[in-house]
Amino acid sequence: MVPLRLFLADDHEIVRFGLRNLLESQFGWSVVGEAADGKEAVEKILLLEPDIALLDISMPSLNGLDAAREILGQGCRTKILILSVHDTQDVIQQVLDSGARGFVLKSDAMRDLIAAVDAVRSNKTFFTPKIAQAVLERHMKRMSDQAKHRPTLVKKKQA
Repeated sequence: MVPLRLFLADDHEIVRFGLRNLLESQFGWSVVGEAADGKEAVEKILLLEPDIALLDISMPSLNGLDAAREILGQGCRTKILILSVHDTQDVIQQVLDSGARGFVLKSDAMRDLIAAVDAVRSNKTFFTPKIAQAVLERHMKRMSDQAKHRPTLVKKKQA
C-alpha cells in the first residue's frame, strides 16, 4: 500500500503527541508536519502537501475551519479532517461548509480516528456516530419543513 502522509494541527502539544503516536502505529502512515496554530498550519500544509491534514477547530491566529477554507481555496489537494470537542448544530454546519471530508469528536478519537483517516484516504467522508446522527436529524427536519410548504397534488373529494 502507498504510504500515507499526515499533518497535525492542534494548539495542545500533548494532543499532537497522542495523535502522532496513534496514527504512526499504522503501517505506512507518517506524520510529516505539525502546527500549533491555524496560520502556521496553512503555511506548512501548502508547503508540504500532505495527503490528509487533521485540524482542530479551536486554534489561535486562525481557527481550523478558516484554515481549511484557506487551504482548499488555494487549490491544495490535501484532504481535511476536523477534530473538535464542539458538536453544536452550528459547528457541524460550519464543518460541512468548510470543505472538510470528515469530523471526529476528540472524545471519540481513540475509537474512530483510524477509521476516519481510512475513509478520507479512500475519498469517502467520515463523521463520528453522534455527528452523523445530528446531520441526519437536521436533514430530516429540513425535509419535513419543506414538505409542509409544498402544494399537495391530490385533489380533495367534493361532497
